[in-house]
Amino acid sequence: MPAQLRNLRLGVNIDHVATIRNARGSPYPDPVRAALIAQEAGADGITAHLREDRRHITDDDIARLSEQLTVPLNLEMAATEEMLAIALRHRPHAVCIVPERREERTTEGGLDAAGLHNILAPMVNKLGEAGCRVSLFIAPEPRQIEAAISLRVPVIELHTGHYCDVEGEARAIELARIADMAALAVKNGLEPHAGHGLTYDNVEPIAAIPQLAELNIGHFLIGEAIFLGLDESIARMRAHMDAARG
Repeated sequence: MPAQLRNLRLGVNIDHVATIRNARGSPYPDPVRAALIAQEAGADGITAHLREDRRHITDDDIARLSEQLTVPLNLEMAATEEMLAIALRHRPHAVCIVPERREERTTEGGLDAAGLHNILAPMVNKLGEAGCRVSLFIAPEPRQIEAAISLRVPVIELHTGHYCDVEGEARAIELARIADMAALAVKNGLEPHAGHGLTYDNVEPIAAIPQLAELNIGHFLIGEAIFLGLDESIARMRAHMDAARG
């Protein structure tokens, strides 16, 4: 495949394989097995969110992913001392700091990097010193981009949930906002990623934003894997992303 079509990376989130496993308290399906299949199917990285309540990914999953993956592991975590200690122990390639509320079904919005600056600053420094590539999962807003610049993180991930939830003119407005913030990030030396709620039907306009370097997609791909198999669900997403960049 031509290099220019592969310059948008795909990170596959395997959280919800663990959700299915934990629903029965069984050892299967194994999210690490899913990660290895995704790796073979062309995923450029694997994302896993270790929540404080361990509702899906567990500490053992992170340990095994760290040992077995040959593509980068992106550990999503809340800004807590417990999660910082775990990240520093395993030292994944990337750490994405995300907001987290126990009562939410899934991540509902972006991290308030501006409001949490003083909490985030020492964490960002420690993770960077440990060799982790730190990312902040933020809303596509200038104030949050400015906070990321101030915190000197190398990467931001723009929350695409609102874009996915609306339609028509509202979606066009949100798409333009994401594109503008991706451009602002690059202008200031940040590498922009994006993710949340992306599907075959809505991914191409996001993938076409030239400044974006990576998309992280999970729930939809795991759902499609029930019908297509995980390798095929990833291949189809990759095809949509490449078509958008073609």
